[in-house]
Amino acid sequence: MKNYSEQTLKKLNISPDELLPATAEEKAANDQMRPSVSYWKDAMRRFMRNKLAMFMLALLIIIILAAIFGPILSPYTYKGQSADVRQGPSFAHPFGTDKLGRDIFVRVMYGTRISLLVGVVTMVLVCLIGITYGAIAAYVGGLCDNLMMRFVDLMMTIPSMLIIILLSVVMRDPLKAMLENPSMVAFASLGSGLISIFIVLALFNWLGMARSVRGALLMNRTQEYVLASEAMGARSKWVIKRHLLPNSIGVIIISATGVVPSAIMTESFLSFIGLGVAAPVPSLGSMANDALNGIISYPLNMVYPAVIISLIILCFNVLGDALRDALDPRMRK
Repeated sequence: MKNYSEQTLKKLNISPDELLPATAEEKAANDQMRPSVSYWKDAMRRFMRNKLAMFMLALLIIIILAAIFGPILSPYTYKGQSADVRQGPSFAHPFGTDKLGRDIFVRVMYGTRISLLVGVVTMVLVCLIGITYGAIAAYVGGLCDNLMMRFVDLMMTIPSMLIIILLSVVMRDPLKAMLENPSMVAFASLGSGLISIFIVLALFNWLGMARSVRGALLMNRTQEYVLASEAMGARSKWVIKRHLLPNSIGVIIISATGVVPSAIMTESFLSFIGLGVAAPVPSLGSMANDALNGIISYPLNMVYPAVIISLIILCFNVLGDALRDALDPRMRK
């Protein structure tokens, strides 16, 4: 304990008895230690506390389960026709039937499968391309980084929707001929329209992922643990895989979450204008287009697919915002 002179204590109006050292009990009472919490545990805790995100996650799980098991449990198929044409909601047909007597509930759930499949496959392709491209640009640096990022900037100036529409039209016939090959039988069930959507969406959605990954890796590139690994002779591939990417996983998760609703919206638009999944396979966009002719007399046929599309996009957007807040290190307490 620091010794103070009597003159100093008098000036401070403090008695020498008040400067006695604290006892062990007093130290324990004032010692408010907080248990150590890892970054991911803290992020998960903050994410779980977001009630709106939890509600949207539960709603998304319900939609996914309904899309998977709904058509399986139903006695109807998405292309099965009956004499009950344009029937309203009933116990046998919860969403009614369309102009060909097909069960709308089964078709909506099957269309939801298609939309979710497009979102997930596009996200995987975007992550593979964007993470690889951004990691190379960030780690190599210099002229290579400059040229690679200028290419990304150039690609982002192109009107993507126009190119996506053109590529969807151009690629359909070559893909159809390719799928007739016996070696491509595993992909034939998807159809040329769906595969072309996978390709064109991945071609333009990876740009944002690449820029986000590059920015995150550049922040970690100068960290001491990275410099130490390089000084010890670690190869570039090992440094990226072991240090840079794991410490940038938060940015990757947030960017990947944003890809899914964008891909679903684009697929629905392409199907709405007739460039998506080929009939008779249902898509939420094509079902909305089919309902246009009878929208005055049968508005529910338009409402069902539109509501499902809106709910899926809303769920992913809210979850993306919640993940961004939860993974932000500046919000740790």
